[in-house]
Amino acid sequence: MADSAGFRCGYVAVVGRPNVGKSTLVNALVGARVSITSGKPQTTRHRILGIMTTPSAQFLFVDTPGFQTAHRSRLNDRMNRTVRDSIGGVDAIIVVLEAVKLTEADRAVLALLPPRVPAIAAINKVDRLTDKARLLPYLALLEKAHPFAALVPVSAEKHMQLDRLTSEVARHLPIGEPLFAADDLTDRDERFIAAEYVREKIFRLLGEEIPYATTVAIDSFAHDGALRRIHATVYADKASHRAILLGKDGTTMKSIASAARRDMERLFGGKVFLEVWVKVKSGWADDEAQLTRLGY
Repeated sequence: MADSAGFRCGYVAVVGRPNVGKSTLVNALVGARVSITSGKPQTTRHRILGIMTTPSAQFLFVDTPGFQTAHRSRLNDRMNRTVRDSIGGVDAIIVVLEAVKLTEADRAVLALLPPRVPAIAAINKVDRLTDKARLLPYLALLEKAHPFAALVPVSAEKHMQLDRLTSEVARHLPIGEPLFAADDLTDRDERFIAAEYVREKIFRLLGEEIPYATTVAIDSFAHDGALRRIHATVYADKASHRAILLGKDGTTMKSIASAARRDMERLFGGKVFLEVWVKVKSGWADDEAQLTRLGY
């Protein structure tokens, strides 16, 4: 590691409206899938720390749920509170925006930004723009919308201009010793990641309504030599949702569990035995006690 006298380390909140690519960006920066992703908004429900260490800096990226303004539930209220809490006390903020779009939901996020914390706009998905000239008036619009410290067009999916983004962020990190080991990728444990990987596959493999009406709990996580034995429960809001999750003869849930297990084995570096049950727990997303027990 470089001389600690010039080493920088700090927390960087990554915020934005749902489905702009916050988690994809964090994963691309960290170099590992520490945050789950899907094509559906609100896939991320928790605050997740992604750690990136270079010879000159340690970036502690705080991935947050998409700030939700369209739908209300106690779960969404808690996720919005997570966004607000994550912005407080950080050294810099990356605001993820979708190229040439500035919606009312985006403006609601901008309204949350503390005036004294430098914010860098990561203008995502620029690889999808056929006419790059459209960026110029969009950059001018962003300059009027908020006093950003920098505007950086990027593609999280294609890993475009991420070095420039981190260079802009690093300027605002305080000089200090690293807070985590150089090879740490996240502050979350394997138990949490296992639950998230199961939930990700539900988001990816099922229709619009079902993923939002489900959550995942890990009942047991044990090491048996090099093998990890994991027992999980998927909680559904309705009996009809449970039937869809299971599928005919349990084939849908078997596909979900198999895909999640393969991802766990890649990240954990060892074999995984995964057993998943599906149970009905009506109203869990509006039940404060259940949300607390489930870790929200």
